[in-house]
Amino acid sequence: MNKMLNLATASALALITGTSAWADRVNQLSDARVRQAIAYAIDMDTIVETIYEGKAIAADSMIPNGSFKAEGLNAYAYDPDQARALLAEAGWDDSQVLDVVYYYGDQATADLMVAMQAYLGDVGIQMTYRKLEGDVGGQLGVMPTAEDTSGIVWDIAYGAKAALALQEYYNGYQSGLSSYAPGTAERDELVARINGTVDVDVQKAAFADFERYENEMLSDIPLYYQQLFVIESARMSRNGGQYGNDQFNYDWNIVNWTVEPDENGDEVLYTNNGPVSFFEHPWLNPGFRAFTKIGLDRLITADGSLTPGAGQLAESYTVSEDGLSVTFMLKDGLTWHDGTPLTGEDVVWSIETAMEVPGINPVFSGTFGSIADMSTDGKSVTINFSTLDPNFLLTFSQFPPLPKHLLEGVNVVEFQQHPFWQNPVGSGPYMISEIQMNDFVRFVPFEAYHGGVANVDEIVAFPAGENDANIVKNASAGRLDFGYTKSVSDAQAIEEMEHMQVIPADIPYTRSLRMNAFANISE
Repeated sequence: MNKMLNLATASALALITGTSAWADRVNQLSDARVRQAIAYAIDMDTIVETIYEGKAIAADSMIPNGSFKAEGLNAYAYDPDQARALLAEAGWDDSQVLDVVYYYGDQATADLMVAMQAYLGDVGIQMTYRKLEGDVGGQLGVMPTAEDTSGIVWDIAYGAKAALALQEYYNGYQSGLSSYAPGTAERDELVARINGTVDVDVQKAAFADFERYENEMLSDIPLYYQQLFVIESARMSRNGGQYGNDQFNYDWNIVNWTVEPDENGDEVLYTNNGPVSFFEHPWLNPGFRAFTKIGLDRLITADGSLTPGAGQLAESYTVSEDGLSVTFMLKDGLTWHDGTPLTGEDVVWSIETAMEVPGINPVFSGTFGSIADMSTDGKSVTINFSTLDPNFLLTFSQFPPLPKHLLEGVNVVEFQQHPFWQNPVGSGPYMISEIQMNDFVRFVPFEAYHGGVANVDEIVAFPAGENDANIVKNASAGRLDFGYTKSVSDAQAIEEMEHMQVIPADIPYTRSLRMNAFANISE
């Protein structure tokens, strides 16, 4: 087979798309040899060079390259003969058609599906592919119906993991937590080692052992590591503000940003990631949406590499020697955007409520699940932990408290449906001044902000999902001054515009194939 199949040839191999028709069948993906064969069958080096035009890195682990990376991992370099041998050894039934699902709408993903279909077809594996619509998280996360029987109705899911803490890559594999990776005692023990220490050297050794284990098991087949592309117009200046992983929160100095005034003398910035039909609550994706980033504050903040340290709502904090207690001292005079005082009661209530809200960020749930008790006198907040959480400072650099007086008594099961999310009140440097859902949101400086009044007079956010279909059009029309994208083609198009610049940022972000490895699949 050629290094890269011609797309026309690959398209000719396409079968009908749609769900596989199965009923209580034995799942051949439960055999690690089949999963390894699929890894050998896909030429990721060539896919990176062609589809992603060199703006990605072929992966050999879910954890990106860096100091926590194990050495000597099998990269599963393209080897179709080895793939065929493993399939023969596993007794692969070549009449089976694998159902591959994905949730991205960009052209690169469509091209990847066509290439995968061709590569797998070359070694004797048939597949179809389809884009998930509606409740994507629900379709990906249905838990098994029995210890050995999957509850999800797909074989392989192409998606991404963007870790806040590296533990996120593997904590979800623990027994009973994954929709596609059956639990094992060995994996559980490895996860416990990773989470049982704050000693970096011990953590590195535990991560390395886990990577070696998963390098054979392939619960996910890691495909590539992707950079994030920070976008800015020539009109604006960060005035010394940091650059980093814009999917999360860090000290980017937005209060001191400036932009060239318009014809009326007003400084107006344009961005994306505004709401479509409601504001998404910030406890799942803590830095994704515009309101979450500029309308809410955290107890502490982090630098561009997401290393926590500096204060925000808290003027200081102290950690006990054993790492089992932390006290945050709040700044004086904090208020919500509606003028109500922001106190330790809001912080404690937010943590207690987040413990009950389904589907919060795994790092948050890990930290909050370790809490023994909390107390506040309004000014200070003390949190005691029953077990060591190596990531609790990172959590509090990302977790924004919400106003107790506006949300108290909320039904946590319907948290996202509360009317608050049609016009939320925050604590950050910018507050909402006008909302036209599915059109735009205007933000203006919060005059009582504890960090000083922001320079820019107005920020306008246009609606967008994770993949902003209008990002190139808006950049070209002068309707995008800052934002980010993970789309290689969008970054390349914007780089060509004289009034725009693109700043690549290395992030923990891995695209992979989630392998449904339960022994049986039921309809």
